[in-house]
Amino acid sequence: MKAFPRDLPFLIGTVVVLLMACAAALAPVLYPGNPLFSVAPPMQPPGGAYPLGTDHTGRDLAAMLVWGTRVSLLFAFGAAGISLLCGVVLGALSGYFGGIIDDVMSRFFEIFDVIPRLFLIILVVALFGSHLWLTVMIVGLTMWPSNARIMRAQVLTLKKRGYAQAAVVSGASHLSVLFGHIVPNGIGPVTANSTLQMAYAVLTEAGLSFLGLSDPNVASWGQVLYWGQGFISSAPWMVVFPGVAIAMLLLSFHLVGSSLQARLNPRLQKAII
Repeated sequence: MKAFPRDLPFLIGTVVVLLMACAAALAPVLYPGNPLFSVAPPMQPPGGAYPLGTDHTGRDLAAMLVWGTRVSLLFAFGAAGISLLCGVVLGALSGYFGGIIDDVMSRFFEIFDVIPRLFLIILVVALFGSHLWLTVMIVGLTMWPSNARIMRAQVLTLKKRGYAQAAVVSGASHLSVLFGHIVPNGIGPVTANSTLQMAYAVLTEAGLSFLGLSDPNVASWGQVLYWGQGFISSAPWMVVFPGVAIAMLLLSFHLVGSSLQARLNPRLQKAII
């Protein structure tokens, strides 16, 4: 932690994410009411009462982008959290018990990892609807294999350490040794990878919204892009501002994730030193 204050990319990414989190938290105060039902003069350029302009139906872009921050951060932390939980549990069990359990679960990781994620998400959304929480869960459940492989590799190494062997000899249960001693000491690289997955979750949500497969009852950055694609020449602000917001959040998560990976991944620590 002492090294992070000197890590400029980490600081920049963290500050941007925190600012967006503050905007998401203050959305009901800054723009009360559902921004999808706001009434304003259509196609107003940025400035005055509408700092980011309005769209073709008179909706305030600033309000929709502020409320859309909530959706993007929900996807980022919700999907990455599901991926982290599933990956840690399955990867830890596979690496610790080994044998036939490891063989079966490793094949399961590989089968699940080769399934085209975007097509699977589109199929599930088309079959069961584009409800926000359902989409978050599906996105999270398509990202966990990489976390599982990282956790498995960590457990394979850490279960041979002296403190793990001592815990087994002292009579502690296998699950207690695994989740009480091994996982806490090996979760660092998995956490770093999950931070990078946040960027993928945000991009996936924007892609689904751009394809018209997002929840129609909530405002999101991808939806604004979807609505503005037909007005690029006459109202470019409808695509510029949400595009910049998506790019900034993606870059911020990549900066934070790359810094965490460099600090928490044992394979990369030597390069830093």
